[in-house]
Amino acid sequence: IKSDKIFSGEVIYKLEGPGVDQEPKNLFEIDDKTGVIRSKRPLDREQYSSFTLKAFALSPSGERLENPTTIEIVVLDQNDNKPVFTQKQFFGSVSEFSVPGTLVMSVLATDADDPMTENAALGFSIVGQDSIPPNAVNKAMFGINNQTGAIYTRDVGLDREVVKEFKLKLRVADMWGDGLHSDAVAIISVSDINNHAPQFRPASYSIKALENSYNIEIGRVSVTDRDDPGTGNWEAKYTISNDPYGNFAIQTDPVTNQGIMTVVKPLDYEVKREHNLILTVENVNPLSSKAPNLPLSSAAVLVAVVNENEAPYFKENPIRIEVPENEEPGKLLKSNIASDPDHSELRFQISKDPEGWLDIDRDTGNIFLRRSLNMKSPHVKNNIYSAVIKVTDAGGVSASATVNIILEETNDFPPQVRPLSSFLCTGDSRATPGLLMTAVDEDRPPHAAPFSFLITDSLSLNWTVNKVNDTHTVLSPTVDLEAGEYAVTVWVTDSGSPSQSALTQVNVTVCHCDSYGDCRSESGAFLASSVGISFIALIIIIACGALLLGKCHAE
Repeated sequence: IKSDKIFSGEVIYKLEGPGVDQEPKNLFEIDDKTGVIRSKRPLDREQYSSFTLKAFALSPSGERLENPTTIEIVVLDQNDNKPVFTQKQFFGSVSEFSVPGTLVMSVLATDADDPMTENAALGFSIVGQDSIPPNAVNKAMFGINNQTGAIYTRDVGLDREVVKEFKLKLRVADMWGDGLHSDAVAIISVSDINNHAPQFRPASYSIKALENSYNIEIGRVSVTDRDDPGTGNWEAKYTISNDPYGNFAIQTDPVTNQGIMTVVKPLDYEVKREHNLILTVENVNPLSSKAPNLPLSSAAVLVAVVNENEAPYFKENPIRIEVPENEEPGKLLKSNIASDPDHSELRFQISKDPEGWLDIDRDTGNIFLRRSLNMKSPHVKNNIYSAVIKVTDAGGVSASATVNIILEETNDFPPQVRPLSSFLCTGDSRATPGLLMTAVDEDRPPHAAPFSFLITDSLSLNWTVNKVNDTHTVLSPTVDLEAGEYAVTVWVTDSGSPSQSALTQVNVTVCHCDSYGDCRSESGAFLASSVGISFIALIIIIACGALLLGKCHAE
């Protein structure tokens, strides 16, 4: 540099900026007398591509003689860096039977030289091809775009069953492929397509299956498939036909690809001894359009049912029998109670009969009433008596069943009036005397209460009965009676079906009562007086008692 101004004195030149007195320092220097700028050491464009400096013209005293000048130093690129792939190995895949021109993958490389020059202009190429297994293919199966690094198929014939993998040696060079270079490897897997349908080997099978057994394996069928094992292109999917009742199922073994046949509904030797099944097979994945157009492979399977001695069975269990409690011994209660699938001869016996009420025919199984029933037996719970019977076939296989005898309540006993004798007071005008009566019945509901009371004897016309509730009535004279003994005939009827009735003579002593009520009977007679309980109060007490009894019965 040189100042274009004329000075009478000496001019000193000075340089400042990055590469001089700023980092990176000591790359440049200037001759302070001549103004010549020199580089002090080699420069690296990839590190610093340019430098901006300022030059000054100074007097010996340091005074600026003119404004500073900006100097731009540009480092020119030299091809001192070879291109480098971004990876040592690249991985890709391509489907077998892909057409030429199918994109497989792209590779990348970088060059540290100036991208605006040919020093960084890259060119890609394939310089080697190996196959696995070795030497399976002799022609170049792949090409690469010289500028983009895109790898594509260039020929037909990719078959995974022949070649599973290719190993390509790649090269990238600058100067459009003619300069510095480096290498890398591309590993390309040939992926499987479903171009092979599974085939049964063999095409017919014979299998045995035990009757009455299910959810167990009965046999296996095998197929071959040349597609990639462990994939959906290889995995078999089986179908069963000619199985109208759905007795069989088949599943695929994920390891061997075999079809595992099972019985899902029990077979019956006596109904059908052989089953002729048809199996078809296909892959989990749909078959490729490049596969041969063939029907699904099929196989015939003959399943022979193996007979076993099946246990006899009761047609109902528990066996329910309804019997009136007063049924006569010898009555046939139940017949045709059991059967045997093998049509074997059966033998019957009673295993449990705590009261000994039942009898059974050893050969036919007919159940008879042996003894009279008793509702009050401790073995009768809620009107049900339980026994157990057993049946055994000729092979010694047996079965048991519970027999529930439901005893039906019958109206066996007529009701009886209580009390049979009592006292009534006379001569007291404050209330009408009366005798509280009830009835007892050995039967259970609904053959007992409510009771109806009636005066039917013509000799008892001076008496009447008045209902209190379902179980009680009041016997009262209809006229004033003289003191003495009276026999009153009362007709009482229960609510059974059919009903039972009874005539009962009630002996009533009519007497005069003193102020202490000495004639008031402790067995049920009553009279309204100042000393005794009033008639109305007694009726209320009886009604309340009946209400409480009704609630307890309901609970």
